[in-house]
Amino acid sequence: MNSMMEYKGYHATVEYDSDDDIFVGEVFGITDSLNFHGESVAELQEMFHQSIDNYLALCEKTGKKPDKEFKGSFNVRIPAGLHRQAALAAKRQKMSLNQYVVKAISQSVNLQEAF
Repeated sequence: MNSMMEYKGYHATVEYDSDDDIFVGEVFGITDSLNFHGESVAELQEMFHQSIDNYLALCEKTGKKPDKEFKGSFNVRIPAGLHRQAALAAKRQKMSLNQYVVKAISQSVNLQEAF
């Protein structure tokens, strides 16, 4: 079951709220908080689209650059020993640590998609 929605490059997670008998969505990957809800899948999708459209319109009106998810950089905390091992492995392969991490993540993502 896929509980994610996508519209105009933005993604949202969806959960069912049994107390209120509605679907609740939340846009993720941006600093602004965008939430929406609906009683049916069709209404939920419509409210998601409306939420993104309203967000983009408000940004345009106020001159704010809209947040985009997945900017291509993120911080990762790992144990010092693993950091050392990765840096040494990257050096042996004549690549930067950044290139090494990109390669490792790419391989992991491709492996996961094969299942």
